[in-house]
Amino acid sequence: MAALQPKLDALVADFKGDVGIYVRALSTGEEIAINADTVFPTASLIKVPILLKVFDSIEKGDLDYHQKLVYRDSLLYPGEDILGAFRDSAEIALSKAAMLMITTSDNTASLWLQDLCGTGTAINEWLEQQGYAHTRVNSRTEGRRSDWEKYGWGQTTPREMAELLVMIRENRAVSPAASESMYRILSRIYWNEEALSQIPPYVQAASKQGAVNQSRSEVVLVNAPSGDYVFTVITKNQEDQSWEYDNEGFVLIREVSKILWKHYEPDSEWKANLPPSQALL
Repeated sequence: MAALQPKLDALVADFKGDVGIYVRALSTGEEIAINADTVFPTASLIKVPILLKVFDSIEKGDLDYHQKLVYRDSLLYPGEDILGAFRDSAEIALSKAAMLMITTSDNTASLWLQDLCGTGTAINEWLEQQGYAHTRVNSRTEGRRSDWEKYGWGQTTPREMAELLVMIRENRAVSPAASESMYRILSRIYWNEEALSQIPPYVQAASKQGAVNQSRSEVVLVNAPSGDYVFTVITKNQEDQSWEYDNEGFVLIREVSKILWKHYEPDSEWKANLPPSQALL
């Protein structure tokens, strides 16, 4: 890990904004931490805690994974969500809503599931019971308006967000069966042009991405041939608020992921190619 530290430090040194990075090799426990215990906005990373509480509610019998839900127009969160394009009174299985929440980061599905599993209050209680001191849902959650104004939908630290994925990977989240189901969902990601683009497509990785104007983030657990490793990259107060491929936050995430893959798999001859959206530019 000593060889990694200066490389990651160099990436962060000139970044125009605040950066948090956490890396851990699961087999050895070796880690690198750069502002890893600093609180950052989650953006859509908060959907991992929502998923965990949904499965906790399923385990307790309060929800059913295959139950039919009835979509209402009043649930719409304006944007480009798939669920938001449904007609009023359309049915969808809870399992598909959970898939949309993670795979395509559907905000309408996420807010609906947040409410169904007991609101942000219940999610935060679960997180506290599991020992997470900083990861919290703020949006639509009683008593957290000031936190919402500062961090948005949710807040976390790079270390805690990584640990959530490790809990799931090690079958310690809710139950072994629930952990396996959640890991499958987290391994089916549509948004794959940042960290995932630097990992071979034939290597499984569980992940979640987040982005708002001043913050870009990603948490990834890679099932690499030489052993699992997990990492989180989160930014805040970014000067670059663009939404282009070369946004400074997106570039940082890709560079961290590339460095880690080459470090843990030095004999790999695989080289990342530009995604279709950029290949002809």
